[in-house]
Amino acid sequence: MKLAWILWLSHVLPQPAADSLCLSTTVYLEARDQSALGQQAVAEVALRRRDSGLWGRNLCQVVTARKQFAPTLLSPQTRLSNIEAWTEAVSVAFASERNWALPRSQRKLVVPGASHFAATAIASPSWNSADQVATIGDHTFYRVQSLRPRRGS
Repeated sequence: MKLAWILWLSHVLPQPAADSLCLSTTVYLEARDQSALGQQAVAEVALRRRDSGLWGRNLCQVVTARKQFAPTLLSPQTRLSNIEAWTEAVSVAFASERNWALPRSQRKLVVPGASHFAATAIASPSWNSADQVATIGDHTFYRVQSLRPRRGS
């Protein structure tokens, strides 16, 4: 399936199905070749950003915010063709959403406070001197800014 089709589908699906699709797609595109822990960390950053409200009100807005995550950095013609990796990304996304729905004190955090991540072997973002939270696989996770949940989250 093509990324363009998934992005279109995310606009017609009701919530929360659209958000689950957007998170699954992001986990696949950003971390399909990483461990489950690395995939969970990517999902955690997206969920933390959603809660802050700085990049959007829902996960689809967050992961499609300009130049933030793979869905806006890759060609819409990109094919998501690794079915095994897709199945794993969906599983990780759903588990991450369930974990994030718990009270804050009960959540299992992989990258506490991380607001950004980068595959530093291929990217050198301007904020890569920020506090490093963890390196998992090819990704380094950073606390670039302290994200606080918006009111009502």
